[in-house]
This record gives sequence, structure tokens and C-alpha cells, in this order.
Amino acid sequence: MKSLLSHIIILVFAMISLNSNAQKDNFKGYRIEGDTIVFSFNKNDYKKATNDYRGNKRDFDDLDIENVVVSGEFNNWSKDKWYMTKVDENNYELRKSIHDFTDEFSWEFKFVVNNEYWAEPTKRDGNIAKATKHGKRLYGVYNLKMYLAHPNEKGNAHFKLNGYKNAKKVIVAGSFNKWDEHLFKMDKVDDGWELTLKIKPGVYQYRFIVDGQWMEDPDNPNKTKNEYHEYNSLIDIKAYTAFKLRGYTNATKVILAGSFNNWNEHDFEMRKMDYGWKYVVPLSGGKHHYKFIVDGKWILDPNNAVKEYANDGHINSVCMVK
Repeated sequence: MKSLLSHIIILVFAMISLNSNAQKDNFKGYRIEGDTIVFSFNKNDYKKATNDYRGNKRDFDDLDIENVVVSGEFNNWSKDKWYMTKVDENNYELRKSIHDFTDEFSWEFKFVVNNEYWAEPTKRDGNIAKATKHGKRLYGVYNLKMYLAHPNEKGNAHFKLNGYKNAKKVIVAGSFNKWDEHLFKMDKVDDGWELTLKIKPGVYQYRFIVDGQWMEDPDNPNKTKNEYHEYNSLIDIKAYTAFKLRGYTNATKVILAGSFNNWNEHDFEMRKMDYGWKYVVPLSGGKHHYKFIVDGKWILDPNNAVKEYANDGHINSVCMVK
């Protein structure tokens, strides 16, 4: 059973592996190099441009290009934020980390020339979709195909479905891959089916598809009701995060306390190191507040400039897990 996310206009591309190897396949409008999205614009790829204000079209050869901007769902279709860098007479590029994107957005985009003219892809270009900009339909937009999970034997998420030995095919689908019904095929083992994925830290919903039939994970008690009055299973992917307090080597005891352990003043006793103190804790993706307690005195992290007021008015250090 699909989540509502499956209705977002997204086509899912093959896996993005966060390594140093560049993706071999280049798609019109962008390419992927490790954990970097490289938007690429070549003016020779376009014949027509549409004025954003009047809607009339112009021949692309008649445009005197002053700047090119990437505009899409991920930046609220802004025409003056993501400026591209001119590479040569015909080409412009913009590099963005995948961390500039989140799972909450769809990925349609277009190029805007001189903050006014939309470059129109031709029908023969790949990855073309439709999108909505501020209530208006946009036709001929590029579709950035990506997801934040991929198969990896040493990954951080192991999925196991016991039994169903007579099934021909079992798929695991979830919010980590836009509920794709074909992408993550599980491997048949002696006692069932299994697959290990590498997934960005966060809380995700998922289901199994057994020969076309959707079902929750019967061995996972963590679940949430979906829009079809059935249940999606839940998985919380954590990342081991090291907290370090440099200095204070004369302290007797240092405690790590934060929103992740309900500000407990005793549980997370830090280990003394040559440089100071250290404690490693698995954390879910997102924002976490914390402080150190040095011999009974609460202090902010002196080596972390990111701070934020809590609801009670106190200032805490902030750790972001991505």
C-alpha cells in the first residue's frame, strides 16, 4: 500500500552511492558526482524560452544571456537564489550537496535566463515531467531522479521477512525510496527474505510487497496507521555521534546531557581522553540540544558556535545529525 508520498511527481533513479566515484550516466540538466548534484546548462540545448510575466515565447538565439538560475521545488521556484557559474561561452554549472535537499520535497526544476525567461526542454530530452509553480502548471520541467537509500551489505538498516518461502518476489518499499514498488528486491534465504540498505539517519515508514500484495512487517511492533486504515511499519535509523569536550582535564567527572536522554544528569558519563572528554551515542536524524555537566556545573559546548534557545528560555548547544 503506497504512502501519500507516492503521489508526488517524482521518478526514482538508480541508487546514489555516497562515494568518490562519479555516476556514469549523465541526465539532461544535471549529473551526480558522489554526494554532489551538478546542475548543467548548455544554451545550445534550447530553442525556445518563455517569459515568466507575459507568457510569450522567444527564440533562444535572440536572448543575450546575463545570468542563469536553477529554479525548482527545492527552492520554492525562486528565480534569483541559485545562480549558476559561467564555465564558457555556452555552459553554466551549479554544484549543490545532497544535504541541501531533503526527503520532504519533490525534485522538478527548470533553468531561468536573466531572472525572467524559462528555458524550455524539448520533447526528446529525457526525464521530463510536469509540475506546479505557485498554483500554475509548468510543462517541460526536468526531473531530478534520486533517493537517499541504496543496497549495501554493510549498511545500517537490515530488513527481514520470515517465511513466505513460496513467494516469487518480495520488495521492501518505504518513505526512504518514495515507496517505489520495484527498486529494492529482497534476497531469498533459507528462512525467508532479507535485504540490507544504507539509509540516511531518520525515522522512516516501510512495508513489504509479497508477490504484489502489500503488508506491514509482522515482526516489528513499531507501526503507524496509514491513509488506507492499515499500518506502515517504522524504522529509526541512528548515527553514532561523538561528543567531545576539549580541555577540563582537571575535572573529576563530566556528564553529557541532552534532549536525546531527557537531560539525565547521571547516565552518560564521558570518558577522559588526552585532549579532554568524549562520549559516543547513537542519535536519530534531526536536531538535538545538549550541554556538558563538569563536576556538577552545566556549561555549553565551548567549541560549538551553534546555539539555540529552548522553550524554558535556557540556551543550549545544538547538534545536527544528517
